[in-house]
Amino acid sequence: MTVMPQGRTRRAVLVSSVCALAVTVLAGCGEGDPDAGTNGVGKLAPATIQSRTRTAAEAASTVRLSGTVVTSGRSYTLDMRLKADGGTGSVTSEGATFRLLRTGDALYLKANADFWNHADDGKDSGGSGAADSLDGKYVKVPKDDPTYKKFSGFTDKDVLLESLLTLHGTLAADGHHEQSGTRTIRITGDGGTGGTLDVSLEGKPYPLRLERGGGAGALRFSDWGKSFTVRVPAAGDTVDYGAQLPTS
Repeated sequence: MTVMPQGRTRRAVLVSSVCALAVTVLAGCGEGDPDAGTNGVGKLAPATIQSRTRTAAEAASTVRLSGTVVTSGRSYTLDMRLKADGGTGSVTSEGATFRLLRTGDALYLKANADFWNHADDGKDSGGSGAADSLDGKYVKVPKDDPTYKKFSGFTDKDVLLESLLTLHGTLAADGHHEQSGTRTIRITGDGGTGGTLDVSLEGKPYPLRLERGGGAGALRFSDWGKSFTVRVPAAGDTVDYGAQLPTS
């Protein structure tokens, strides 16, 4: 029998202990807890997650919303920044792009001459001359005009979130994912046919990505709570068209 010196024995025991610890740590990493260090909503029931994300979104002062919405058979590509009392951004539909700006109850629409040339206003507008006068200007939309009702909702944070942040059908969790570097928990309605929603696991449980059911579009939500200013356009950049706008 060979006797090992005491110092060498201690070193061997220490090395053995370190190796055992390393194996334990690595095994723990392999198993992993996807909710470790998160806001904890990933452990909640899907219905509770949906409720929490709606509450967080409603309480946020601002949001940026971008992507596509399909409604009434028409597709709209949006890039809007929204706050409680207004919003601003661009909307594209059927090849035409225009800007919307709302502050309080005042809604403005800005587009190029081609957009206005394709409008049929039902009255003598002076042809291309009238379109040229509207080109690149913010046109104030009368509150009684159908355009106001149609487009003001795109600038209304509460209206948009109320209509968008609801999944349909039986809710279920669909695992942990990632959106633009942020860990998320995904919930679905009827296995995805009723929509899917990615909710942030970092910080407040804001919605980060939505796929609407029935192929009705996909949207990203960002810049939650980031301040921005919406001002009434300068008088020189504004045209008051009258009681009713052309309808496109």
